[in-house]
Amino acid sequence: MRVAGLISGTSVDGIDVAVVDIGDSIDVVATATVPYPADVREAILSVSNAATHTGTIARLNFLLGELFAEALSQSGVPLETIELIGSHGQTIFHEGEPVEFLGRKIASTMQIGEAAVITERTGIRTIADFRPSDIAAGGKGAPLVPFLDYHLFSHPERTRIALNIGGIANVTVIPANAQPEDVLAFDTGPGNMVMDAVAPPFDRDGVLARSGHVDRALLERLLADPYYYRDPPKSCGREQYGAEFVHQSGIDIATATELTSRTIALAIGRYPATGEVIVSGGGAHNRYLLERLTELITARVTTTAEFGISVDAKEAILFALLAYQTFHGRAGNLPSATGARKPVILGKISPRTKAGRST
Repeated sequence: MRVAGLISGTSVDGIDVAVVDIGDSIDVVATATVPYPADVREAILSVSNAATHTGTIARLNFLLGELFAEALSQSGVPLETIELIGSHGQTIFHEGEPVEFLGRKIASTMQIGEAAVITERTGIRTIADFRPSDIAAGGKGAPLVPFLDYHLFSHPERTRIALNIGGIANVTVIPANAQPEDVLAFDTGPGNMVMDAVAPPFDRDGVLARSGHVDRALLERLLADPYYYRDPPKSCGREQYGAEFVHQSGIDIATATELTSRTIALAIGRYPATGEVIVSGGGAHNRYLLERLTELITARVTTTAEFGISVDAKEAILFALLAYQTFHGRAGNLPSATGARKPVILGKISPRTKAGRST
């Protein structure tokens, strides 16, 4: 079955597309990244964990549906060959830990990028909004990528950690000869988010961080955050590491890069049997960041490219796989990773109409 996966991550830099053939294996047909126009990126950031107007969110929801459909059209794969779309959309709020709200303990999440628009523009059944079902089942709604990591990287004799460095960094711990229930996963803390905020749009190859000076006193204060030492499952997002964090901490690019490196290394250090760390996400392009990780981590550090998977495409492939699972009535979460009470079928389906796509 040919399935397309669409996602824009917490870095809010653009739409990642992956078209894959799923059967006995997962075969990548095409990948692409379509950057957001600058004003669209600014608008998304303005509603992400921020005071805003419901009308702005509604308009962005439908606009992103249009942009996601257009991004798929630019993949180079004929739409008529694609049978299903899985779209994560764009997260604008995620709070996996329940908080007091109007007399109840509530966890919540919101992704925008209207699936009905994607279906109407492409003529392809679209499944979206994957996180809420896991939260409803007592999970944190994240991370979901361990479901794919287990399929791609499990090994009979070697413990591996799949490290994704997007806006937030997360790890999937896959013990040797693991069963799905043996897999652990969690967000380690900031990935590119803080670095990009202090050196926009990003610090190419870590040039600025390499030439800067780490504020050791500030770094140690930040590393004292109890989050880094809590047991998984746990998740975090722009709510913890967005504009307020950058403003209040006064962090610079060298210290931000070291914070990302050190918190990732802290997380991986909890699993000393690890033989390989397999990196994906935008942070895999940051040469200095990878050098720091290689220095801080005893395991061999490599990237998904070694396994034939673009470092920018893994999460888009994930949502193609999750859509495939949902289409076949199968669960797509790993409770050991998200903390859910049980495996659940994820997502909401926007069905295709007989009239087909519109232009």
